[in-house]
Amino acid sequence: MPQTSSETAIAATQQWIEKAVIGLNLCPFAKAVYVKQQIRYIVSTAADADTLLAELQSELHHLQGSDPQQVDTTLLILTDILEDFLDYNHFLDAADALVDTCGLRGEIQIASFHPDYQFADSLPDDIENYTNRSPYPILHLLRESSIDRAVEAYPEAESIFEKNMETLRRLGQQGWKALQLHTHKQ
Repeated sequence: MPQTSSETAIAATQQWIEKAVIGLNLCPFAKAVYVKQQIRYIVSTAADADTLLAELQSELHHLQGSDPQQVDTTLLILTDILEDFLDYNHFLDAADALVDTCGLRGEIQIASFHPDYQFADSLPDDIENYTNRSPYPILHLLRESSIDRAVEAYPEAESIFEKNMETLRRLGQQGWKALQLHTHKQ
């Protein structure tokens, strides 16, 4: 498979944010940081797990040291590594351990998105999996303080997951396809 350009990967990710994450209101907190351009998009050049961990460590420290008004969150987009969901899911343990190693537990967390995302005890084609399906594997670095502020402002934050499942069930596979999101497999 030919390598994906950074511009293509970022454009596809932004389209996914606009049409799915914000458009379907899968994350009620995303619109504000998107509109304010406080999302840092980094396309990984890693071809192996060790290099990816080094890039992730660099991005964790960059986010920690950045002014939240400038960079509130980071999307580390993986175009050439961890295309298999099981490999990606396994890597999340190492990514989470790196947060601890960097002393950032309670300050930054990693949310996971993948084109083949599958919740435990679900079938691969279950529409509910699409809440975490993105055009490329993504490691989403989030500031805990931003999450706390968002949850405080959104009175029923614990119900987001259930609302997302309901939204996607109503939308169905055909509705998702109608969003015409670019994926790395196209």
